[in-house]
Amino acid sequence: MTFDLSTLVQPATSKILLVVLDGLAGFATAERGTELEEADTPNLDALAAASLTGLLDPVGPGITPGSGPAHMSLFGYEPFDYHLGRGALSAAGLEVHLNPGDVAARGNLATIDGQGTITDRRAGRLPDAEAAEVVELLNAGVSIPGVEVLFVHEAQHRVLVVLRGPDLDPNVGDTDPQKVGVAPLVPVAQAPAAAHTAEVVAELDRQVRAMLAGQPKATTLLLRGLDSHRQLPTVGERYGLRAAAIAVYPMYRGIGRLVGMDVVGPPANIDEQLVLLKEHWDDYDLFFFHHKPADSAGEDGNFDAKVAAIEALDHVVPQLMAMGPDVVAVTGDHATPSQMAAHSWHPVPVLVHGERAGRDQVTRFGERDCLLGALGRRPARELMPIMLNVAGRLAKYGA
Repeated sequence: MTFDLSTLVQPATSKILLVVLDGLAGFATAERGTELEEADTPNLDALAAASLTGLLDPVGPGITPGSGPAHMSLFGYEPFDYHLGRGALSAAGLEVHLNPGDVAARGNLATIDGQGTITDRRAGRLPDAEAAEVVELLNAGVSIPGVEVLFVHEAQHRVLVVLRGPDLDPNVGDTDPQKVGVAPLVPVAQAPAAAHTAEVVAELDRQVRAMLAGQPKATTLLLRGLDSHRQLPTVGERYGLRAAAIAVYPMYRGIGRLVGMDVVGPPANIDEQLVLLKEHWDDYDLFFFHHKPADSAGEDGNFDAKVAAIEALDHVVPQLMAMGPDVVAVTGDHATPSQMAAHSWHPVPVLVHGERAGRDQVTRFGERDCLLGALGRRPARELMPIMLNVAGRLAKYGA
């Protein structure tokens, strides 16, 4: 049974700051600790020492989450009830309106060899200018009878693909196997009504490969997360909050927009995020502050770069705290261990700081330290009601 939290919501003037280090968590080995444990994080450690800490399971124990369900959990939505494909998230982030019947997918510009084997799922993380030229080439050249195809560059290798036409259905499997050394997957209809769409995706794949065959890096486009237009209950309806999303990457602005957050910016880097936070501090009750670089480094298998990305966030913690939030939560959406160069199921450390929160015995912000925290290990969807109560925004339940 899912409890309707809106029945307990009460007005307050408190400010909540949710800081999400994308891909934060990892796992320790016999040789060294996790990226977070190895990072020099004096500010996060000091904050943890004055907070409640614990571990979050983004979706469930042993389940490796995508970014969509992981963030939905952090916003208090049951991820199995509110499943979002990457296509819908990217479209929302890029402010591309999806009409009923449209199908959107997240695309990765990628590199395949002469045998059709994937050698790089991200085409060397193409610079934006190079990727935009490839996207322009695809928009000019791909043509499928009866279907309008739109390619929109998102960031680096990431591309939004929108299909418009009659009888389209998003229930088609990915062409991205999410690993190298294998061929792209054949698009498979996962419902009878999606057979036509699977054929469209297969033809799109054929044309894209033919057009990009002479490119130095991007020689194909891998698709995943096909989805259609979504209408979700908002954080305003559920929690009575005026909320703002402050994120560099479009997809994370998109998920904020889909749950009713105002998207401010866009910022280009963390310094611009801080400027936007200060400019809009008086306008909102909840701020979603997203930091992407740790996840990118983890996906690249770069331990040292992920450490540096975590340290960069730690450096701005004093500026975040200087805003005077009543409640601060710092966590990740999921784990991206550099040993795996991919998302994983591992739990994510969390701290919750506020006058009404209390503190536990933990003095460092790390996976093994937070395992001992008073919050214990719990589903990520439980973080939102905890933040709301610490902020004085939930009334007592029952007599």
